[in-house]
Amino acid sequence: MSSLLTIKVNRNEAGERLDLFLLSKLPKIVSRSFLQKLIKDGQIKVNDRLEKPSYRVKANDIISLPDRPVPQQIEILPEPLELNVLYEDSDIIVVNKPAGMIVHPIPSHTSGTLVNALLYHCKDLQGIGGELRPGIVHRLDKDTSGVMVVAKNDLAHRSLSQQFKNREVFKMYLAIVQGKPNETEGEIQIKVARHPTLRVKMTVAAEGRIAVTSYRVLKSFDDLASLVAAYPKTGRTHQIRVHIKYIQHPILGDRLYGRADPIYVERQMLHAAILQFRHPKKNEQMRFIAPLPEDFKAALRRLHEVSSK
Repeated sequence: MSSLLTIKVNRNEAGERLDLFLLSKLPKIVSRSFLQKLIKDGQIKVNDRLEKPSYRVKANDIISLPDRPVPQQIEILPEPLELNVLYEDSDIIVVNKPAGMIVHPIPSHTSGTLVNALLYHCKDLQGIGGELRPGIVHRLDKDTSGVMVVAKNDLAHRSLSQQFKNREVFKMYLAIVQGKPNETEGEIQIKVARHPTLRVKMTVAAEGRIAVTSYRVLKSFDDLASLVAAYPKTGRTHQIRVHIKYIQHPILGDRLYGRADPIYVERQMLHAAILQFRHPKKNEQMRFIAPLPEDFKAALRRLHEVSSK
């Protein structure tokens, strides 16, 4: 910490929670969760006393806090993994995630993830919620390839999270599905929830959360398979995979939701091709396209060969 910043509470501000009061004074510097952590760690004091985040500030209270809070290191280790960076500035980084890479470490997979790679690559992380880590605002499944945006600071993280929540982000996926859908385009609206017994799987359920995906068939290879563009309007876990299965055309290579495919592929043929959002600081619309990976293009070539015979 370089020095202390002091804020005096005036009469009109009395009665507000300490964490919310500080957030209103420092809206572009830190998040509420970060402020709560600083308060609980004793780095923020009221009249030189320790208080809780829920403390109601009083007129003439003097609140002291670090003027440059330093994010805490986390236990995830940086790793010099290859990254396909589509764009990067001081607020965000946009990458083309390869199939086979998990986004965030889990107990059974603590290395080789996108977060490990980002921690090594990004030398200008400012921290998210008081921790020196990249801000993951959306995810792709391990075996789904394609474009992802990641925040480098709290301001970017809050802005992007809100855009995803408000459905302001445009997403287009390409999928190779089994068979030929009866309708060349349509919209699927069903509720999905965690499977009651297979916890790694999602399922259609009346008590689930609504999920909406529009789709358009781009090309069919006889009745073997079809190339489909999918436009998810919500962001539920495995949403596109569950929706495509629901219309009886599971994604080629999807071992969890699919069936034996006409040509063998190593992973599900699902690729996040386009992502468009508003830059968190510049407020400009940004659009990124992730080129198709080689295995996806190889599957399309193979289907063309087989259907042409």
